[in-house]
Amino acid sequence: MRVLLVAFFAATAFAQPADLVLRNGKIVTVNTTTPVAQAIAVRGDRISALGSDGDARQWIGPQTRVIDLHGMLAIPGFIEGHGHFTGVGEFRMGLDLREARTWDDIVAQVGRAVKQAKPGEWIIGRGWHQSKWDREPQPNVEGFPLHDSLDKVSPDNPVLLTHASGHAAFVNGKAMQAAGLTRATANPPGGEILKDKAGNPTGLLRERAQGLVSRARSEWEAKRTPAERAAQERHAIDLAIDESLSKGITTFEDAGSPFSTVDALKRMADNHELRMRIWMMLRTSNEQLAPNLDRYRILGEGGNFFSVRAIKRQIDGALGSRGAWLLEPYSDKPDSSGLNTDDPADIRKTAELAIQHDFQLCVHAIGDRANRETLDIFEAAFRAHPEKKDLRWRVEHAQHLSAADIPRFGKLGVIASMQGIHCTSDAPYVLLRLGPKRAEEGAYVWQKLMKSGAVVSNGTDAPVEDVSPLACFYASVSRKLKDGTVFYPDQRMSREEALRSYTWNNAYAAFEEKLKGSLEPSKLADITVLSRDIMTIPEDEIPATDVAYTIVGGKVAFERR
Repeated sequence: MRVLLVAFFAATAFAQPADLVLRNGKIVTVNTTTPVAQAIAVRGDRISALGSDGDARQWIGPQTRVIDLHGMLAIPGFIEGHGHFTGVGEFRMGLDLREARTWDDIVAQVGRAVKQAKPGEWIIGRGWHQSKWDREPQPNVEGFPLHDSLDKVSPDNPVLLTHASGHAAFVNGKAMQAAGLTRATANPPGGEILKDKAGNPTGLLRERAQGLVSRARSEWEAKRTPAERAAQERHAIDLAIDESLSKGITTFEDAGSPFSTVDALKRMADNHELRMRIWMMLRTSNEQLAPNLDRYRILGEGGNFFSVRAIKRQIDGALGSRGAWLLEPYSDKPDSSGLNTDDPADIRKTAELAIQHDFQLCVHAIGDRANRETLDIFEAAFRAHPEKKDLRWRVEHAQHLSAADIPRFGKLGVIASMQGIHCTSDAPYVLLRLGPKRAEEGAYVWQKLMKSGAVVSNGTDAPVEDVSPLACFYASVSRKLKDGTVFYPDQRMSREEALRSYTWNNAYAAFEEKLKGSLEPSKLADITVLSRDIMTIPEDEIPATDVAYTIVGGKVAFERR
């Protein structure tokens, strides 16, 4: 049947000119039937044929746009398998703290922003990571600074600086004042207010404790008019689309947004204003989910540009901020095993809602305890509903696993939705947090998971990391750190595995493999063209590769000039 379909679409391509033809290149299809081609034809938003340069001459008519690839590499459009879509745009609207080498650098950035801000305006930033600073701030608590340093440069403007992981934040005294946060404030469930020896808040808020201040910021934002808020959201969306397309991404799998964001994106899809495809997880309470799930199950809106068919929950925090939930205490903080952020009993209720309404369940789990608890929830739900097959529930991150739980992914058919770039970004402090035995056993164990039969998908968790598939691809095949060392090289992906993890595997993880993820006749014409052949060039040349074209539905959505 497959051969007949290929023949049918090829015959159709010869009968009618194509709208777009890419030729004179190397086309890697991620399709075992036709793994490599030189040319590809598109009619409408679908691929109509693949073949040789000789074949391409027959597809070209007077109105056909022809792109000469000049030997460049064309691949299925990159699919961002786990990121925070509006967060990518919002990140570009605040302070970028990712390259800060010291806390003093960050204080200086805040000081410059204050000089340009209106009185009382919140100063927002993201991307700092204490483990990547050249030296510890002085004074400090657990390596984190005290808020006094921010108060000096921003006495009247609240400051909210989110950790690179998104699982902690640092605030100044004005922000704590706005939130009513004092030394008497207790830790909220699933969160921690870091305090000094005298019991005073330092300004560091772990996990759910961030909500104490973010609510105060939301109240300030709510004072703006609905039109102003809508304009800001639209600006963030447009920035996220621009950034993603420039990195070769044709579909973005969003890891959890509220109904309001879904409504905004659906309107854009209906008005054909989305320039790339978005697949989204819902993130809200069970009480809000229950009456709304059927209405918000959206498949292929606006010509396959927008879908909602998953629910996101979070059972623990992040390893960098010591919020990941572990079976044993942290090696560098023996009095803590991390944080359980969402009650497993509540997630079990979510699992039942997902089963009833045909949604995927996607649970953020980083620590080995968090992954075990999540797999237990999944297994119990599957056992209670043996009639439900091929559910493709996902563990988002699956960064640190117990050896006993690795085979369960393959056995249960659970997708390990991982981020290759997290391995090389986190590695400098993984050994400190876990020690060498636990790190080797279960940290970023892509090969062990694949050998269990699990599908491993890939992404960046942007804006935690740059939304760059090429940087993530390089991390996945090299596991090389900035100092040249390689983090447990036996777990590296081959280039074929890495490309598949960023294309077909991500499509499969969203029930979209029949539409995208490989270049085949009748599939959506989502194509990324790269300046170099990342499948064959020397490994260390991969990061120097550029995205030349990003094609979505047969239309050039980005072209590097």
